[in-house]
Amino acid sequence: MKIHEYQGKEVLRKHGVPTLQGGAADSPEGAVAAARAIGGSVWVVKAQVHAGGRGKGRFIGEVDDAALDLAAAGEDAPGKGGVRVVKSLDDVADAARAMLGNRLVTKQTGREGAMVHKVFVEQGCQISREFYLAVLLDRSTGKVVVMASAEGGTEIEEVAEHRPEAILKEWGDPLTGLGAWQARKLAFGLGLTGKAVGNFVKIAQGLYRAALAADTAMLEINPLILTADEQVLPLDAKITFDDNALYRHPEYQTYADPSEIDPQELEATKYDLSYVKLDGNIGCLVNGAGLAMATMDIIKFYGEEPANFLDVGGGADKAKVTAAFKIITADPAVKGILVNIFGGIMKCDVIAEGVIAAVRETGLSVPLVVRLEGTNVELGKKIIGESGLRVIAADSMSDAAEKIVSAVRGV
Repeated sequence: MKIHEYQGKEVLRKHGVPTLQGGAADSPEGAVAAARAIGGSVWVVKAQVHAGGRGKGRFIGEVDDAALDLAAAGEDAPGKGGVRVVKSLDDVADAARAMLGNRLVTKQTGREGAMVHKVFVEQGCQISREFYLAVLLDRSTGKVVVMASAEGGTEIEEVAEHRPEAILKEWGDPLTGLGAWQARKLAFGLGLTGKAVGNFVKIAQGLYRAALAADTAMLEINPLILTADEQVLPLDAKITFDDNALYRHPEYQTYADPSEIDPQELEATKYDLSYVKLDGNIGCLVNGAGLAMATMDIIKFYGEEPANFLDVGGGADKAKVTAAFKIITADPAVKGILVNIFGGIMKCDVIAEGVIAAVRETGLSVPLVVRLEGTNVELGKKIIGESGLRVIAADSMSDAAEKIVSAVRGV
């Protein structure tokens, strides 16, 4: 589960990580009130969307198509972005008005952009240097790793690809955490001196504690800044929670923003379905993550692209299968559907009944290929065969993939 920057900073403050003063707002008047509460004469107004590259982003309607194409490619373009420095309350209101209710196009949103429903107003500060800092799970070692780079505020993926030596890493101990000596090693590697070193140590250890306590899958600060008076502060905060651990954190479950979640993925969560929308045209309904991955692979092998990952799980019932089918058919990009089931705990006759119920309810208008194998397979095939529906039967994965690709192509 991803959350917004203003929510991320709330999480950091709960764990003792210092942040700049700020407040979220959903109206220009609210933004001005937040700026007044902060005080001072310089503020930063930031669009709150689940996407990076907001500073280089551009708003639909503010610039021409060429600028939007540049923004979607992550390039600098004419116009103002989703992060704006302002020096008067009138400018705060104008910036909020320009952002709220409009779509921001960035490299991570694509050309369609993301709708801005909230802005975050934060106090301005004098920045001396920018860094990158993140806390992630390193699955190769089974430890939490703290990554830092002196090249903050940039595309860290490009730094990692072209200059991997610029990425510094320290692995925390599962029992004792991130040692102060490890944090100092990172600070020295970033070229910090004086009291900035001690301030960095506090930030690094605080982020490590926050990541473990909140069960985050990713905690990223880009940029982490050094101010003129040697403070070290997070200027941004991107946090993704581990969905499997959210039951332990009811206080964070309310942070979910439904407007930022694909409607089909949101619907899938109601039925405990593992669903991820993809860019292809063949919908997949499969039981088991491994089989789902293999099904997507074989679709690509035969020359088409999967429209989704969908694992109904090993214990799905008729209602769950029907819901999964409806979710797939709700995607207008789907031109054909492949049902690939290996019945173990999940029985083939249950799948067959669910598929038939869903087809009759949705009025299926695209080709459907069904491959069943395992528990009650003959009964499942009999149910589908006697249904009177236009279903293409398949005997193996390769046979199923060939048939659905051919059907989609009209061969």
